[in-house]
Amino acid sequence: MSSTPNLPHDSSLPGEHFEVRQTAPSDDYHPDPARSLPLSPARQALLDDILALYSCQPTRRRVERYTPDCVYDDQFVYANDRYKMAGQWFALPKLFKESRNEGYQVVVDDPLLIQFKNEQTWTFPGGIKSTTINALVSLSLDPDSADSDFPQVKYHKDQANRKDYSHTGPGFSFKKWQADKVAGMMDSDDVQYFKKDARGDYREEVRTYASGTAEAPRKDF
Repeated sequence: MSSTPNLPHDSSLPGEHFEVRQTAPSDDYHPDPARSLPLSPARQALLDDILALYSCQPTRRRVERYTPDCVYDDQFVYANDRYKMAGQWFALPKLFKESRNEGYQVVVDDPLLIQFKNEQTWTFPGGIKSTTINALVSLSLDPDSADSDFPQVKYHKDQANRKDYSHTGPGFSFKKWQADKVAGMMDSDDVQYFKKDARGDYREEVRTYASGTAEAPRKDF
């Protein structure tokens, strides 16, 4: 499957410019690994690093898969630079006993975009409860590194339901607030290594939308 999102080719633009919006016919993003599109070795290595981050295995090198001006956007977090992003990834092993990847399916491999269906099982501390989440993950790539041996991500979006995010309301305010605060609260040399990326010129105003379907064309994945 191929798509033609209107992604910029100017790497100097902050991550906000690289958002991909879409809706889907249903909330079902269950992957079929047998139908996954093959990736080049460099892009497969990128995907492997992203899956390792989801699986509570953060390293500085894996966080460097993101540009300093990146955006991470999911149902719980809106982090708009790499320092904030580092805080989120390095916090995961403290919040969960385990996170296990159950499978993925690459559905789009375009010059500046990789999209895959992902299934992840999260186990809470004590192992008393686990939850499995299926999501569509969109990785908008940095134009300058997209074809290199170490491609980087400008915008990482994780959608767990058919609608996209409006970036409005109290729910969004909370997920942005916690992302703004977590990195500074963590006693972690790994997180503080990325403090140099906490620069205002790396960020622009959050793009807001009238609803979760506004400016989000329907796509069948």
